Amino acid sequence: MIAGDVLLIADLMPAAIADLRTRTSMLDGRLAASRAALIAEHRDRIRAIATHAHTPCPRALIEALPRLEIIACFSAGVDDIDVAAAAEHGVVVTSTSEALADDVADVAMAKCLLLLRRFLQADRFVRDGSWARGPFPLARSLKGQRLGLLGMGMIGGAIARRAEASGMSIAYTTRTPRPDLPYRHVPRVADLAGGSDILVVCCPATAATRHLVDAAVLRALGPQGYLVNVARGSIVDEAALVEALREGAIAGAGLDVFADEPHPHAELLLLDNVSLSPHIGSGTEAARAAMGRSMVESILRQLGGSSGRHRPPP
Repeated sequence: MIAGDVLLIADLMPAAIADLRTRTSMLDGRLAASRAALIAEHRDRIRAIATHAHTPCPRALIEALPRLEIIACFSAGVDDIDVAAAAEHGVVVTSTSEALADDVADVAMAKCLLLLRRFLQADRFVRDGSWARGPFPLARSLKGQRLGLLGMGMIGGAIARRAEASGMSIAYTTRTPRPDLPYRHVPRVADLAGGSDILVVCCPATAATRHLVDAAVLRALGPQGYLVNVARGSIVDEAALVEALREGAIAGAGLDVFADEPHPHAELLLLDNVSLSPHIGSGTEAARAAMGRSMVESILRQLGGSSGRHRPPP
C-alpha cells in the first residue's frame, strides 16, 4: 500500500474502483458533499486524484491539496482538468491513451470503410428490395486513398499502422514534426485536408484545437473528401460540418463524437452520407479493463517508490 491517499472524484468502471480500493488508500469523493469533507480532513495526505476527462478538476481543487503529485485520468483526453494549474504546481497529469489506442483506431478505420464502400447504403439496398431491381452502384476502394491524420499521438499512430497495411498513403499535422515517422508532415490543417481523401481527427481537445476543423478546412477537403472524427466533438465546427454535408461541399462524414453529447445536431440524423455512433471508440471490455489498469499503475508508479514530493501549502 502506498503512503498517502488517493481521492476518487469520478464514477469509473467498477473494476477500476475495486483495484484502487485494493491497492491504494482510496477516498471516495464522487459526491461533491462527501468530497469537501474528505478534503477538509485528509488534505495533507492526499497525493493523487483519480478522475475521468469529463469530471471537472479545477485549479481550486488542485491548490487545496498541498501534497498532490498526480492526476490520473481514465480517458484518452484530459478535457476538464486544469492542466495549466497542475503544471504550475508540479502535478503530473496522465491519461490512458495507450490502453485504448487500438480500439479507437479500429473505429476510425471502420468509419473509413463504411463511408468509402457505402456499407450503410448497401444494407438498406438489400433490406428495401432494391437489389431485385438492379446491382448496387460501384464504390471506392480503401487502397490508394490519401489519409490525413489531424494528430499523431498513440491513437494517430495506431490508425496510421492500420492504414499503411491497407495500402493508403499517410500524411499528418501536429504542432511539431515527428522525424522518427515515415509519414509526411503537413504544418497547416487546411493543406492537410486539401491533400487528403479522408481527414481523420485524432488530436486532443484543447482551447487551441476548438473548431480547428472549420468551414475553410472542410472546403479544402472538397466534394470527394470524407471527414472522420474519433477525438472530441469540440474540434469540429459542427454547424459548418452540417452545412458542408447538406450542400455537398464534402462527400460524407463518420462521427463517433459530437459537440453536445448525447445530443447530436438534429440535421446529422437526417443525412444519408453520415455514419453516426455513440462515442464508442474505447467501448470494448478489453479496452476499459486496460484503461483501469493503466490509471492505477500510473498512480502507483508516481507514488509507490517514495514518501512523496512535498509542496508548501498555498
